[in-house]
Amino acid sequence: MSTTINTPAGTPFVEVTREFDATPAQLFKISTDPDLVAQWMGPRNLEMTVEKYDVRPGGSYRYIHRDDSGEYAFRGVFHTVEQDKLVIQTFEWEGAPGEVCLEKMTLEPTETGVRLHQRSVFPSVEARDQSIEYGMADGIRDSMDRLAELLAKQA
Repeated sequence: MSTTINTPAGTPFVEVTREFDATPAQLFKISTDPDLVAQWMGPRNLEMTVEKYDVRPGGSYRYIHRDDSGEYAFRGVFHTVEQDKLVIQTFEWEGAPGEVCLEKMTLEPTETGVRLHQRSVFPSVEARDQSIEYGMADGIRDSMDRLAELLAKQA
């Protein structure tokens, strides 16, 4: 299955959709368990360390991706968490302080599995466009492929 990334021109939005051969409960677990998140989030060429991943309303997270060029730290706060259905959180790359995104991930059962839909709202069109230029779409696709592979292993 492929990952669809929609970046409407002139908007601060990024929408990601992907179907998985799993249940909403399986996808929720693998998306919220810090040990499992460390196995799929981010491009394959980066090492990941999860410092904190407290998925509950008011909980926070911080993780670091590393490669030969350096470290890339990300952080945020979980605002809404509905088991097996919904997570709303902020997302901030520490390399661009103050450029905070609001992200909403929904999990919808389908006849053959589950559909993940994520919408990110950037603080400006320029911030969104810069993230795209930095290769965000490739990182998302690689993460979604890794997520599917981990789900298949867990089945």
